Amino acid sequence: MSFDTKPIDPKASPKISEKDFEQLRDYIYNVCGIYFHSSKKYFLESRLARRMEATGTKTHAEYYQFVRSGVGGSNELKKLLDEITTNETCFFRNPPQLAALENKFLPEIVGVKGKIGFRKLRIWSAGSSSGEEAYTMAMILLEKRQALLKDWIIEIVGTDINETVLAQAKEGVYNSYSVRNTPEFYLKKYFKEEGAGKFVLAPEVKKLVTFNHLNLYDDNKMLFMKSFDFIFCANVLIYFDTASKSKVVQHFYNNLQPYGYFFVGQSESLHGVNDKFKTVHFPGGFTYNK
Repeated sequence: MSFDTKPIDPKASPKISEKDFEQLRDYIYNVCGIYFHSSKKYFLESRLARRMEATGTKTHAEYYQFVRSGVGGSNELKKLLDEITTNETCFFRNPPQLAALENKFLPEIVGVKGKIGFRKLRIWSAGSSSGEEAYTMAMILLEKRQALLKDWIIEIVGTDINETVLAQAKEGVYNSYSVRNTPEFYLKKYFKEEGAGKFVLAPEVKKLVTFNHLNLYDDNKMLFMKSFDFIFCANVLIYFDTASKSKVVQHFYNNLQPYGYFFVGQSESLHGVNDKFKTVHFPGGFTYNK
């Protein structure tokens, strides 16, 4: 699963009425099972703006008729679904989650593994897209190298089904939109700005992360993703039906260390998907462990 980093111009997105929102939301749900809560109204609105521009439709009601009729055809429906099943990503995207990782869960796991003398930390970014999430964690861990992780082996693995975004991740070159939430300290220390809006990631950050192609539906390959202390899978499961979610989440459960933590997106939940994980709350969010 890939995540679209192309910025949206808010001025270019025509405002959607509640009636049009509900009409298009229900149509999408009936077609593919993707449901947009009212909190995702702006997301749907901005993605629809692209298709309306491409098709020359002027209003959301006109586009609705276009996409559901023979005029737009199945090809337009496919393009619409491509738009709404992508999402933006950036560095330091979920501050409460990252703060909990840095200040609570990381010291906890280091303590547990330190007692058994196993100084190796493994983190998996599933659906890593162009690498911002994985590299964010790498920078955080580099800052902990002396105080908490001295002499530890750090392995961060990013996986995605999209070869294009994996190539971007391996390159480690980003635009100003990708780094818009990056604290100034990290931006100055771990990026080199080359020209206007081009940020090149430091080699020591890239060194901690490897990126691999992986289809989360591939049972055989998922069996080899073993022994992770942290697994991050943000805004990927939202596109799966319940049966597929259950299968993938069970793999995550099996591939997590007994003391490990599994993070999903801010608005996601495993309710009705897997009852083996336990919910652990932290300020501003929650995570799961065995």
